[in-house]
Amino acid sequence: MPDTYLLWVAGEEKAGGADLCHAASDEDVESTVAAAHVAFKSGIWSRASRHHRADVLEKSASLLSDALPELIPLESRQTGRVIKEMQAQVPSLVKWFKYYASLLRVEERSVLPTTGRLHNFIDRVPLGVVVQITPFNHPLLIAVKKVAPALAAGNSVILKPSELTPLTSLLLGKILAQAGVPAGVFSVLPGYGATTGKALVSHPLIRMVDITGGTVAGRAIGSIVGGNLAKYTAELGGKAPLVVFADADIDVAVNGIAFGSFIASGQTCIASTRIIVDSKIKDRLLQNLVDKVKAITRRIGSPQNPDSMMGPLVSAKQLQNVERLVNESITNETAIDFSGAKRMTGTSAFDGSNLSKGYFYEPTILVSRKDNESIIKSSIWREEAFGPVIVVVGFDTEEKAIKLANDTEFGLGASIWTKDLSRAFRVSEQIEAGIVWVNTHHRNDPSSPWGGTKAASGVGSENGIDAYHAYTTTKSTIINFAAPEESRTTDDWFGEKVKDVRYG
Repeated sequence: MPDTYLLWVAGEEKAGGADLCHAASDEDVESTVAAAHVAFKSGIWSRASRHHRADVLEKSASLLSDALPELIPLESRQTGRVIKEMQAQVPSLVKWFKYYASLLRVEERSVLPTTGRLHNFIDRVPLGVVVQITPFNHPLLIAVKKVAPALAAGNSVILKPSELTPLTSLLLGKILAQAGVPAGVFSVLPGYGATTGKALVSHPLIRMVDITGGTVAGRAIGSIVGGNLAKYTAELGGKAPLVVFADADIDVAVNGIAFGSFIASGQTCIASTRIIVDSKIKDRLLQNLVDKVKAITRRIGSPQNPDSMMGPLVSAKQLQNVERLVNESITNETAIDFSGAKRMTGTSAFDGSNLSKGYFYEPTILVSRKDNESIIKSSIWREEAFGPVIVVVGFDTEEKAIKLANDTEFGLGASIWTKDLSRAFRVSEQIEAGIVWVNTHHRNDPSSPWGGTKAASGVGSENGIDAYHAYTTTKSTIINFAAPEESRTTDDWFGEKVKDVRYG
């Protein structure tokens, strides 16, 4: 990776004024917002035909595909995620540009049944300059999920990626410019949240802020955005339950737990961190799960190794948080580790790489020593670890399973594993989460809304037509098509001889 990187502002690279490898300063923020506002007001993109915007989005998808050989290894290197994951994830991003291009071409506008000889039609118009703040765990995926609907709607977009993982977002700026996004319509400003991020979300010209991040940051940003009366979407924390009933296929469920819990080293907002299992199959599932975890651990090595199964955590701070939560649980004797529960160091037996140079943490299973009551009071049950750590508890009744699943301030994702269709419907209706999967976990599609139902998991949602609508406001146009003779009779409110006039 380069030692330094430049900002992407108004269609070209630009040196930043702050210290963080050309991070954006307050002056950079001011000039970028001004350029975005000028571009929006010019109408070069905001008033371009929807078919033109669709063409550009489709071209963006094509160019993104062409850039995959560069984007995939770069995404792996900056996040520490194994190349196997990036080879699966990054190519899927073209779907978002294609989806919103298609939406532009087929969207219909409403004509409302207004009283009288009036024709009332509804348009959706862009908001203006919008800010998007993305995290370190899925840098390009989350950026594309936000950028595609915002550009489709005609907005000018300023993206602030995580200071830990800005590189692929900066390359995205070049790709979009090559596809035909005009200068000033899309900019990328790397920097810290407390400086660059705060300056952006505080700016009075910003009409919407869309963030994916932690709950604490989301609440702080929301208070600033609210003061400017701008729109706000936030996809925040999660502590997803994964509920396995006795009739589930255990092998399928274990594979689902492994993927849902340990993909991205557990650094996902919908990671299945609370495994809730029918007590009748708990021991058998645990044994299979322990075997699966051991197999993952044996194949941990360099993220660039195509056969490596799991990479390191993104930073020392992230590692310390995981260690704190796990150590508290073990020290308080509320849980016992079946596998893992420690940092990995030394030489990888898998490929000889030096694990001490990264923040590797073994995939970890924690199980209550006595009963559920002790472990569900612990911090590891309550707090988002954002690492490869899961807690397994048992249940005896469907009612208890639902209660355990909903025992959290978060409400983003959840999954249910059962062969009983009636139970799947019955339980999914009672799970308090914005996304509920049945016999799978962590599925994502441009058409499927992605957002939480409880305050700690945010407001609004990504994906689908709702995300496009979030980046617009409605404009109502009402046309009087009555003949002049009729209007003279019905609309002369202050006429001396007119009695039957309209109101509204």
